[in-house]
Amino acid sequence: MILQALKEYYDRKAADPESNIAPFGWEWKEIPFIIVLNNNGVPVDIKPTVEGTGKNKKTQWFLVPQSVIRTGEKTETREYKSNLLWDTIDYTIGFPSGDNKNIAICNKQHQAFKEKIAALDTIDDPGFIALQKFLELSDKENKLKKYDKWEELKKKGLAHVFKLAGIEGILTDTQKVRQAINEFIKKVSESSSNKICCLVSGEPDEIELTHAKIKGVLGCKSTGGSIVSVNFSAGESFGRRQGSVSPIGKHAAFFFATALNTLLSRDSKQKLQVGDATTVFWAEKRDKFEEDFGDFWAEPPGDNPDRLTNAVKSLYKSVDTGAFVTDSDNTRFYVLGLSPNAARISVRFWHVGTISEFASRFREYFDDLRIVHGSKDKDHLPLWRYLISLAALGKTENIPHGLAGNIMRAILEGLPLPLSLLQVAILRNRAEQDVTYPRAALIKAALNRSIKNSKSTTERKLKMSLDTENDNVGYRLGRLFAVLGNVQHAALGGQTNTTIRDRYYSAASTAPASVFPTLLRNTKNHLGKLRKEKSGLAVKLEKEIQEILWGRDNEIKSGVPDFPAHLFLKDQGRFAIGYYHQRQDFFTKHNTVKE
Repeated sequence: MILQALKEYYDRKAADPESNIAPFGWEWKEIPFIIVLNNNGVPVDIKPTVEGTGKNKKTQWFLVPQSVIRTGEKTETREYKSNLLWDTIDYTIGFPSGDNKNIAICNKQHQAFKEKIAALDTIDDPGFIALQKFLELSDKENKLKKYDKWEELKKKGLAHVFKLAGIEGILTDTQKVRQAINEFIKKVSESSSNKICCLVSGEPDEIELTHAKIKGVLGCKSTGGSIVSVNFSAGESFGRRQGSVSPIGKHAAFFFATALNTLLSRDSKQKLQVGDATTVFWAEKRDKFEEDFGDFWAEPPGDNPDRLTNAVKSLYKSVDTGAFVTDSDNTRFYVLGLSPNAARISVRFWHVGTISEFASRFREYFDDLRIVHGSKDKDHLPLWRYLISLAALGKTENIPHGLAGNIMRAILEGLPLPLSLLQVAILRNRAEQDVTYPRAALIKAALNRSIKNSKSTTERKLKMSLDTENDNVGYRLGRLFAVLGNVQHAALGGQTNTTIRDRYYSAASTAPASVFPTLLRNTKNHLGKLRKEKSGLAVKLEKEIQEILWGRDNEIKSGVPDFPAHLFLKDQGRFAIGYYHQRQDFFTKHNTVKE
């Protein structure tokens, strides 16, 4: 299913003349050097294609014949495979580069390069003729080493292409050369007599024994990894080896690998990082939802900080316009999460649905997260911001393993958020002795989605802002703790170095009976001091305490109620929301009075 969907995506891009996706037998490749030849095949320059430095460093991409897959140790007895019209100097010149120091091996590699070019039909192109003359030179190294970039080309073993001086573009850009290469690729493809039914396309094709590497998955080697591969005997069966264990034709293997590498490319807008999973997404046909999907998760760029907000507005506006309900109702949408696993790439998650289904679940997700916040905070945050609020020291590497993928799965499938999310958020509140806006939103969403899916009739859903009618013990105690903190602040101001939140939040949110009686006794002293200075405020705060402790009747009660010895996990979450709501209500009223 995954490979078929990727092949369909390739077909869609291939039908779009603006997509520029590589045709069969070709690939887009970062190549750092160009060897420039004159009409006689003599090198006249070695041009670097790399621009910028550090993070801004970019290497130019070229459309070249697909690279061959070379495996195994370098020995003098093995058969060598060369790329067509481009490669490293081991193949193009026969001179050792990088770790390769064996001249005999280089001679065999260079011979393979020349034989592959000789297999092409005669090409009446001045650039190709110049390359043939270059290969006949006996002192290629001496003619190249006078250029500055020769040492770098030799030391690092980097790939290069050829071009004719005075002609725009590289050798493989010319029409005659490209036509000859396509005919060569077609002839090789049709020459095989060993064809079977491809598992992906259902058409007869030659089996691809070793598949192209997939690059761009975070944590994978720079050379890439494989999704379909067998390189040990335990994975083989019935005498089948390598790719014949799962017979996929060369065409289908090229199509799905090219599509996936396009989605994973550095400049792709259909790729994002969700925790440790590199995630790609696409639709079966072009749709605006495909453009907006990444904005729901990723941090907006500095030059467009409102990208997420605009995407969410578009999502909600679609309820009125019917953009996701009628026009795109049957458009399939795919989300694929990948992560490295030894020499392979493992599939972390795979979600398929219609755009209207995903749009509906996204609206539900953003509704669940909505909670009152400060005037400087944004209404909507990307998933990364929520995840980083759960990490120790606010570092990405400290985000709990697998949590991001589980959250994404819950959102895309409309499931309750994982219980581990609630646990991590509560523990981070206790560690930092505070409830931040992102964590409060996550806790509210986790609790409300659990109620919705359990269809409980006794649990009360948390509202966006302060709910004075919520009688849940955890929520009320959170409100009470916030009011007691307000009393301390009003009475002492900046005269105390440690607030009750700094000292008691963790204990108050887990074992109220051990903390609240002491806090209430101390609050009486603070209220006594406050009555002498701000009697009106003292009365207001005392009424708030009375209302939280005993309810909203007019009878004034004294004493201390029975506090629970322990709060269960969900009530600890409600404690955090009650505290957060009450604090936001206090700041809102305070700002209104100042205005």
